[in-house]
Amino acid sequence: MTDTAERVHETVPETDRIVVRFAGDSGDGIQLTGDRFTSVSALFGNDLATLPEFPAEIRAPAGTLAGVSAFQIHVADHEVTTPGDAPTVLVAMNPAALRSELDLLVDAGTVIVNRDAFVARNLAKAGYEADPLADGTLDGYTVITAPMTELTKLACRDLGVKPRDAERSKNFFALGLVSWLYSRPTEPTLEWIETKFAGRDQVIAANRAAFAAGHAYGETAELSASRVSVGAAPLEPGTYTNVNGNTALSWGLIAASQQAGIPLFLGSYPITPASDVLHELSKHKNFGVRAFQAEDEIAAVGAALGASYGGHIGVTVTSGPGLALKSEMIGLAVSLELPLVVIDIQRGGPSTGLPTKTEAADLMLAMHGRHGEAPLPVLAARSPSDCFFVAIEAVRLAVEHRTPVIMLSDGYLANGSEPWRIPAVEDLSAISFAFTSEPNRIGPDGEPAFWPYQRDDRLVRPWAIPGTPGLMHRIGGIEKEDGRGNISYAPANHQKMVDIRAARVDAIADRVPEASVVGDSDARLAVVGWGSTWGAITSALKRLRGRGHQVAHVHLRHLNPLPRNLGALLGGFDRVIVPEMNTGQLARLLRAEYLIDARTVSKVAGQPFMAAELEGAIEEELGGLHRRDASLNGGGSR
Repeated sequence: MTDTAERVHETVPETDRIVVRFAGDSGDGIQLTGDRFTSVSALFGNDLATLPEFPAEIRAPAGTLAGVSAFQIHVADHEVTTPGDAPTVLVAMNPAALRSELDLLVDAGTVIVNRDAFVARNLAKAGYEADPLADGTLDGYTVITAPMTELTKLACRDLGVKPRDAERSKNFFALGLVSWLYSRPTEPTLEWIETKFAGRDQVIAANRAAFAAGHAYGETAELSASRVSVGAAPLEPGTYTNVNGNTALSWGLIAASQQAGIPLFLGSYPITPASDVLHELSKHKNFGVRAFQAEDEIAAVGAALGASYGGHIGVTVTSGPGLALKSEMIGLAVSLELPLVVIDIQRGGPSTGLPTKTEAADLMLAMHGRHGEAPLPVLAARSPSDCFFVAIEAVRLAVEHRTPVIMLSDGYLANGSEPWRIPAVEDLSAISFAFTSEPNRIGPDGEPAFWPYQRDDRLVRPWAIPGTPGLMHRIGGIEKEDGRGNISYAPANHQKMVDIRAARVDAIADRVPEASVVGDSDARLAVVGWGSTWGAITSALKRLRGRGHQVAHVHLRHLNPLPRNLGALLGGFDRVIVPEMNTGQLARLLRAEYLIDARTVSKVAGQPFMAAELEGAIEEELGGLHRRDASLNGGGSR
């Protein structure tokens, strides 16, 4: 804990958690404000989880509901796994932000508003007929109003900053005020301003002045009654950083490349919310990363597959619409039996759908979205930091088993962040393989020959870099003869190759960790999750167990192939429910595979599950079990 934190705790009342939601126009710097509050809270030692939310319209009219940008952060002195069910504090920079976000706020929560924005023109744009600051709309809330725009201009008046330019710094006034209210240290923000805007002296001066003015306003406006502090969380010793899912995923790909000793090639086409992976990987040429922005999705995956053929780790990253476009090339990778990592950062669909909102409805697309029988491994990350480890696992499976692999993330994980303890290199998963350098057969003429589809005991074929002497071979999309790799239209050979491709993927289950139960292994009800539902499920079950309920949790990283023991494990529960951000895709797979009554808890609203939603759904299922027991007992049998 810093000296600043220690001083704060001597004088300021403590609370165990706060959930702050910043909201305003896209031009108000809301994401930057939320990001800075997050970083300072992480440095303070809190555990945290965030939920940035972006408007779908690129240039929505200023001051309208369509242009509202928001950033929610859950800060606590204990472990948290969600950005909070509902904010306890709402910072609204204009009327549209207040109207859009107020319904999310907890009863009797705190509202902080930029009073200067509540003028007739802005009220009309937001759909208000009267001023909500004066008509009773905010009765029952703690309301803090500040003339942020005017005070920012006043703070910058003697700095030579034009009033219009000074107004752009009002987000730092808001950040300063909230930092004072919730006892955040100031030094990291001031240092960040100096670094971020180096060489732009007036911008630095304006932002520092606005931040200082906001910080001072809390004390001069006599807001001490609203001031609290959240203490540091007990975290495992180590070096920490605040990381979002896309950054963690990018670092995982780089780590996997280093572990395997193979250069990483990314072929990508920009698409929300996946573009940040391209941005991040393009920074790391020092690790041998080659990032290529292609002209379209098909060219991107084609380049990645070509890189794999040439001895690189070929990676392509996209969202649902792009995954659909890549399907034929992924099928080619299945046929060629070459490594390829395809990352799908899922978003709301279908078609363009909800490009800035989260969803997890691409599971069936990942499992079956190719023509013909084209099986491949499918993995899913559960949290922002878990994206790092799942990326390494995706590369390992692709390289060691010569197969395309689809890794699923989503918009919530991509943009959400959390503190992450950086692992030691020696603790990372090993990736072992060898390029083929010698012929593997003796031909009919007694001379050495190379059969590209000569398999080992795992049904994995050799990986030969083009140009290796004596290892010339043919590739292409037409069916191949097993062993030699020659074109073959023979019915029996096609049946054999289809069976082998399926068996190769199924054999990977031997190297997949068995499914395990978190919580009450002797419970009658199991909650099965995948992907980003992990945080909400974990939080909901913690609350339920605190009230004496017994519930088991099984969370899946490997979705194809599934863990070998999963069927037997789930068969031991009376009831299985599956929370999903789709209409029940995993539940249908489990029902088909294991003939169990897997029931869906569905949400497709462009938002992640709240813990309270799942808490209620699980409690209702538990009640159903009790009612069934009572009915059976009343009938004289059990």
